[in-house]
Amino acid sequence: MTFKAQPISEPKLDRVLLKPLVETALVEDLGRRGDVTSQATIPADKQAQLQIRARQAGVICGMDLAHLSFTMIDQDIEFVAQVADGETVAAGTILATVRGNARHLLTAERTALNFMTHLSGIATATRQVVDSVADYSVQITCTRKTIPGLRIVQKYAVRCGGGRNHRLGLDDAILIKDNHIAIAGDITTAIAQAKDFAGHLIPIEIEVDTLEQLAQALDAGADLVLLDNMTPATLKKAVTMCQGRAKTEASGGVTPDSVQAVAKTGVDFIAMGYLTHSTTALDIGLDFSA
Repeated sequence: MTFKAQPISEPKLDRVLLKPLVETALVEDLGRRGDVTSQATIPADKQAQLQIRARQAGVICGMDLAHLSFTMIDQDIEFVAQVADGETVAAGTILATVRGNARHLLTAERTALNFMTHLSGIATATRQVVDSVADYSVQITCTRKTIPGLRIVQKYAVRCGGGRNHRLGLDDAILIKDNHIAIAGDITTAIAQAKDFAGHLIPIEIEVDTLEQLAQALDAGADLVLLDNMTPATLKKAVTMCQGRAKTEASGGVTPDSVQAVAKTGVDFIAMGYLTHSTTALDIGLDFSA
């Protein structure tokens, strides 16, 4: 696996945001009796050293979540990171070394790896998509199609892979979609009401399915248009219509196989739910180090 993009240096998420996620995962895994297998097979005072290792090449994400997974079980566990989130690694790379009580290390193992494999998979897929459209003036963004409770870290993983975030939630941007238009009555009314609500500081984005709807949205003063499920040929016409009037965002089932064709149309942004709902986990393991 090769990457064109440089390693991404993304500001870390504050641990106060991560702790509830790790605590929920650990509580789910520990159940009523804790790790009965480790209790049954390993002496209580046994010490061990293990290494978190990438078993395939990719972009790493979730190091702080892994760290917390171990230290929330046992604050005396030593976690030594050897790479940072956003770094591209080769298969076989040691990502971190953990030392401490053997029972506690194995108790935290699955939670730590679940976060790392999932988020590194998102970061890796994002980097591959970003690299594939590097020759075009387009930004790759994610969507709100995330696992409930994990949105903040999934969107962080997208940033670690070189992508951008669309809305983090319903509260941080106005995006008028088809059902808003249907209930409001029409595109012109929906945009006018949104502008009255938002004032002059919040941009208005609206979803359109046809060039006729796009013309109405532009005449009504939309700042951004989400071009939903349009063919590349239609997207090109839409981009021409929007030049100097509104930013363009393509959306609707875009995959790594189709993203280049969409990028060639000249859109400003491509929104891909695929990045958070359909990517494959990166293979990462925890290996005993004698």
